[in-house]
Amino acid sequence: MADSDRASLRRVALLIPQLMPLGGTEVQVSLLARELHARNIDVKVLVLRRGGRHTEPSHLEGVEVHQLGFVPVSPRPSALTRNLRACISLLRLLRRLRPQVLHAFLYFGYVVGPPAARLARVPVVVAGRRSQGFFKRNRGWVLALERGMTRITDHVVANAVAIAEETRAVERVPAHKLSVIYNGLPESAFDPVEPEHVDTSLPVIVCVANLLEVKGHRFLIEAAALLSQQGRACTVVLIGEGPERGRLETQAAALGVDVRFLGFRADTAGFLARADVVVLPSLSEGLSNAVMEAMAAGRPTVATSVGGTPELLEDRGLLVPPADPAALAEAITHLLTQPQHATTLATAARAWARKNLDTTAMTTQHINLYHQLLETRCVE
Repeated sequence: MADSDRASLRRVALLIPQLMPLGGTEVQVSLLARELHARNIDVKVLVLRRGGRHTEPSHLEGVEVHQLGFVPVSPRPSALTRNLRACISLLRLLRRLRPQVLHAFLYFGYVVGPPAARLARVPVVVAGRRSQGFFKRNRGWVLALERGMTRITDHVVANAVAIAEETRAVERVPAHKLSVIYNGLPESAFDPVEPEHVDTSLPVIVCVANLLEVKGHRFLIEAAALLSQQGRACTVVLIGEGPERGRLETQAAALGVDVRFLGFRADTAGFLARADVVVLPSLSEGLSNAVMEAMAAGRPTVATSVGGTPELLEDRGLLVPPADPAALAEAITHLLTQPQHATTLATAARAWARKNLDTTAMTTQHINLYHQLLETRCVE
């Protein structure tokens, strides 16, 4: 590839393990892909595992999606064979597409992507860090593999200052190789919507998060039980799906609290508009899309002080320690009984989100970084 071809950014590949189940990273990759496409950059989305609603054209608006056929890591010969074939397919695809930048997301993405990109002679390789590394604890080989892949990666992008600091401390990534680019929100997130009907006379608490252990739903259900014991019963609306659903349904029934399990919903805006309080009780986070969307909707929000959440909600919402149902119940009570303060916080959160979580700005920062890295490669 000629230097002039490499210096002008025209082709970008975004690599992600899957596009479903829908989570914060999947949403952000889709937003970035659409924005790059709108700016006439030839962007391709490479999905390591097959399937996912976001592979439909209506979700990615003309962006080409390639599915590679990787399967979960397993010692079974069939899995090893399929993953080897998928690695070869990825290498061949990169050689054919000739992206100038490969930006890999999530752990599986940024350990598989860099070696394939280097073999395919992709000029610039970028890796994303979008959550705290709870899954790496007491798993030395996971961290060792991550560090090894980071060495052959040109740059690492974190979505929050807290995530960048953890990346520097744990992975020993030097400061010059690390940037922070906040997530973006589409303009539609700020549009007024009609509140969704929820058949209850109680205050409504909404939580939007996949039903995973790390999201801490069990502590929200415990908090709801405490509120009920204090004579402040609420209806808890959980939007999301996942492996914890059965346990959470059993817990809610045992505690006698009104919890509505709505499963995966694309139309969360109406439920946010209906919420008296939005809660995210996570044990670990990056920069939460759910909190960002609640801020854009102008809803009073309570969340745990983990990851990048304090960067979003400090002085604009209420922060509580993780795994603390009593603190969660107290914060919810405050917002329900102090409506003026709740409104002040929500108004400040919406204004801050509009200023700092703009999709256009997020895309521009990525493009500027890609350009800078390409120019550095050309000088070398």
